[in-house]
Amino acid sequence: MNRIGGYRMKQLPQLKKENGVFNLYVDGKPFVALGGEIHNSSSSNLAYMKEKVWPYLKGLHLNTVILPVYWELIEPVRGEFDFELMDGIIEQAREHNVRLVVLWFGLWKNGRSTYAPGWVKKDYRTFFRARYQNNGISDTISPLCEAAVQADASAFKEWMNHLKKVDGDTHTVIMVQVENEIGFLGSDRDYSDFANATFAAAVPPEAEAAYGISETWTKSFGEDAGEYFMAYHYAKAIERIASAGTEAYPLPMFVNAWLEQFPWRAGTYPSGGPIAKVMKLWKATAPTICLYAPDIYLPNFAEVCAEYTAGNDNPLFIPEARRDIVSATNVFYAIGKFDALCFAPFGIEDFLSPPQDDGGGIDFGLMMALNIDMSAFQLNGTGPYLARSYELLGNMMGIIHKHRGTGKMTGFLQNHDNGCLLSLTEYDLKLSYKRQQEGKPIAGGLVIELSDNEFILAGIGFSAEFLPKRGESAAVGYIRIEEGKFVDNEWIRSRVLNGDEAAYGVGVGSHPAALRIEMYKFE
Repeated sequence: MNRIGGYRMKQLPQLKKENGVFNLYVDGKPFVALGGEIHNSSSSNLAYMKEKVWPYLKGLHLNTVILPVYWELIEPVRGEFDFELMDGIIEQAREHNVRLVVLWFGLWKNGRSTYAPGWVKKDYRTFFRARYQNNGISDTISPLCEAAVQADASAFKEWMNHLKKVDGDTHTVIMVQVENEIGFLGSDRDYSDFANATFAAAVPPEAEAAYGISETWTKSFGEDAGEYFMAYHYAKAIERIASAGTEAYPLPMFVNAWLEQFPWRAGTYPSGGPIAKVMKLWKATAPTICLYAPDIYLPNFAEVCAEYTAGNDNPLFIPEARRDIVSATNVFYAIGKFDALCFAPFGIEDFLSPPQDDGGGIDFGLMMALNIDMSAFQLNGTGPYLARSYELLGNMMGIIHKHRGTGKMTGFLQNHDNGCLLSLTEYDLKLSYKRQQEGKPIAGGLVIELSDNEFILAGIGFSAEFLPKRGESAAVGYIRIEEGKFVDNEWIRSRVLNGDEAAYGVGVGSHPAALRIEMYKFE
């Protein structure tokens, strides 16, 4: 900590890459967000938060809530700012002893400009919209609109300056997401007259340096030119906004992505958003952004995690995840296999609340129109399972931090297969997955090598058998197999399973649980 005038100042939250692994530090200590993102409009009213949100988060054992702040409510009149709502949200979060990751709903949210203030929306000549190829008007303010980007950046800086005043010593807010699922829906690029003229010119220096090209967008990127063009201009706008905010208060800032998906054409997903294939251009253009976060609603969870961590130059941070029961398992895999810094299903206030007649705020008609997998938004008993996963992981987080990036921790996940074989230092570990059952989580978990012969296995729905390494003549045996749980990183033993239960391997049932196992070899 720094000391100023006899007062010990807590360190700012920061992201560091150390020994090949990314660590998020909060108050000088490593931190993994076991979180949830609330519905888009929930944080627009303090009374609603008090009555409909906070009471249903208590039993989930989360440590972080992800929620929006709204430019339209912060600057309802140009140049006049109102921070009372956000101040109240921060106070509520402190009362419930959770951290906040804040989403800046400014110019763009899910490919549209629905949260911009009314004075921006009505002045559509100054703050011009992106246009479709037939010159049709959209409700998305163009990222090429300098006036709009400057207005957003100015408001964001004011808000970040205020946040520093009210939270700079406490760090209730630990990170900020700039905008939300950026990109242009319905077209590969903006076809306004200004955008057309810009598109016809040579690519900018950032693209030239990143890809070694110097031609026009079309000659450089072919049929993907429109998407790369939009990626550059969104990234340029985000850098302008994010850097303005960090000048006031340098919290870690990131962006999230609506993922590329079938039918694999830009515009069916927001064109220009920070999907994996354009991340290189984003990184070259927006250096203030510290990480690129996938919103994972697609079923290929493992593949997306691998894609966003490829090259070991981007930490895995998942601010939006599926709401169905697979999330209770996916969190083990994300942390164990990819050292994830955040896992947060969407609409988290629904998970333990009474059933809602309105579908929990999910517009299924809109999801069908946007080609979004509806199963990802259906609660099918998720809450109690996720709560147990979070409780287990939260109580063993010290052990997890100790083994992150060491090669001594990994994860496994059922993916239409029967199991897997993990190669450990002294043993091979055969993991067999329980048959999938409706209303139960899929199988998966994590393994930690405490030493060559001692292991923690945590997760759901699997059985484990330790084998000698291939080619070894030695046999293997169990010294002890313990059921149990962690309490503040201390293992509390329950049953010892050294009898018939261990004769053919041991396992974990359909509820999140942990085992501690000690092995030996003999000849």
